[in-house]
Amino acid sequence: MRAEPVKHVKMLAKFLGVPFTEEEMRCGVVEGVVHLCSFDKLRSMPVNSSGVTDRIGGVPMENSSYFRAGKVGDWANHLTEEMSKKLDAIVEEKLRGSGLTF
Repeated sequence: MRAEPVKHVKMLAKFLGVPFTEEEMRCGVVEGVVHLCSFDKLRSMPVNSSGVTDRIGGVPMENSSYFRAGKVGDWANHLTEEMSKKLDAIVEEKLRGSGLTF
């Protein structure tokens, strides 16, 4: 996805049943979506770079903590192997039947 974001945004839109029209693609709408949803753009938004969110369980969390480095594979610096396996199992369970493979 990081290597070819335009391609994957088109695929995602088609999967969701709202593919881009030829006109939208000619006018650069796909590239605009990629830009607006980029890690740097989202990370720099005031709502994401400041403030606190009340989480379930009553533990407040800085909004900025939802964004780390934005690097592929950086999860390995933050999750143990056990945590990674548990997360993979949860995702696989939740997406079972979606047609996605793991």
